[in-house]
Amino acid sequence: MNGTDSKVSIGSLILVPAIITLAITILRLIGELQGWSPLLFNKSAGGGGAIIGISWLPVIFGPYFAMKLAAAGEGPSSLGKVFAAIGAELVIFVMGMILFFTGFTKHMSGVALVGFILMLISAFVPRIGWRSFGNALLAYAFAARIPVAIVMYIAMSANGGQGWGTHYDVATPGFTVTSLGQKFFDLAVLPQMGGWIGYTALVGGLFGSIVYAMFGRKRAAATA
Repeated sequence: MNGTDSKVSIGSLILVPAIITLAITILRLIGELQGWSPLLFNKSAGGGGAIIGISWLPVIFGPYFAMKLAAAGEGPSSLGKVFAAIGAELVIFVMGMILFFTGFTKHMSGVALVGFILMLISAFVPRIGWRSFGNALLAYAFAARIPVAIVMYIAMSANGGQGWGTHYDVATPGFTVTSLGQKFFDLAVLPQMGGWIGYTALVGGLFGSIVYAMFGRKRAAATA
């Protein structure tokens, strides 16, 4: 069962998912630059609703991590603690999201920064219920979102700061841009390193915990 010292290398566990996620990020950038189907590659600010994207991947990789850990005898000591931690993360994340979008108007405010901090903190909460699983989710979240932040900086600074016209560099309507640094910090660093980190850990943790509850305990018992 889950202990302090993990038998599974988190780096090895997330390696393939991280590579797949990076490949989809690059594919999406190419698709937007080439003007491919808006249904697949949405270039508008935020890029919501595009089929080609990485936001849905935690639904797959969360269960993948959970089952791999279960097979290695790294299941949680208490399923109740796992879901309690996920519930606590959900509460913290939602509170952070409300504050973030409340303070996200024409420019970032202190309220939005508090929201960012809460969303980032929420990503660490699953470790309380299942340490190795929480570590995998956290490592994957950063492995998925750091490349996106890098791509956003390159896109925002392209063409003399005018950008490429992709969702990676287009500002939210009504948002006041005073400099490249401010734009990158407000529109890339804060969302990617806060909201999306928390989202990835939350969604991956929820689906992974459900799949473990349904199938993982039997697998862990068989392994033992």
